[in-house]
Amino acid sequence: MIFSSALTLTLNSVVLSASADAVSKAPIAQFNWFQAVVLGIVQGLTEFLPISSTAHLKVIPVALGWGDPGVAFTAVIQLGSIAAVLWFFWSDLTDITRGIVRAILVSDYNSHEFSLAVGIGLGTLPILFFGLLLKVFVTDLDNSPLRSLGAIAIASIVMALLLALSEKIGNHQRDFKQLRWQDGLLMGMAQALALIPGVSRSGSTLTAGLFMNLERATAARFSFLLGIPAITLAGLVECKEVLDMQFSGDIILSLIIGVISAAVFSYLAIAWLISYLQKQDTWVFVWYRLGFGVLILGSLLLNRG
Repeated sequence: MIFSSALTLTLNSVVLSASADAVSKAPIAQFNWFQAVVLGIVQGLTEFLPISSTAHLKVIPVALGWGDPGVAFTAVIQLGSIAAVLWFFWSDLTDITRGIVRAILVSDYNSHEFSLAVGIGLGTLPILFFGLLLKVFVTDLDNSPLRSLGAIAIASIVMALLLALSEKIGNHQRDFKQLRWQDGLLMGMAQALALIPGVSRSGSTLTAGLFMNLERATAARFSFLLGIPAITLAGLVECKEVLDMQFSGDIILSLIIGVISAAVFSYLAIAWLISYLQKQDTWVFVWYRLGFGVLILGSLLLNRG
């Protein structure tokens, strides 16, 4: 009861702070070193777990009274997650690159590595296409209804139900060697849903993989590989915009600290999740996402009353 009441009070403060324009008026949010470390931890732990980093990076700092970090700060510290996934999957990426070169040199395009490369390439196109549309038609992403607490809560609940359904109806028997380029395209279409805050890129692709009867650990592993181009491009595009802004050395320092923190905890999250899914199912994430969404909706309703 005490824990539940504390959570309710905290989420109420999130709602009140958000409705009172918690988004910083500065071009990019400014945080001290401790806040940057915490935000990096949140980014690192939630980017690759199927629970939505965007949702947690909005809700947690606002609940702590720090304000919404915004799209720019969030995208920049994602560079730490990019470094971590490149580091963790360097051998896989090397094998895929060698496979592409070998396939071109000998005109043999039936290799597993070449098929993975084609799948990752095709799977990146949907999120690029819809991401560009979003950039064109939604000029203020920070204040978009898509980033509202209600939208995040609904997305979290819907994705929890879909993940539960994928656990129920999938047989989860196909391993990494059985991946096809078509899997990359289908998971890429699911990945595009992650443009909606609260959906989770990792969550949508993992769910799609389970629907396609992939082993849980295989679905997670391919999800991470598929996410490398999308996360990298998002971070680089936002970094380019950030570099055009006027900001102080303190902001630069907080960004660097956030990136390093995100890199360390992203690596730990990747290693843990793959190990976990080799032995366990995804129900813990289903219940977490349901609880997360219901708590936010409950807080919104209480605040209205």
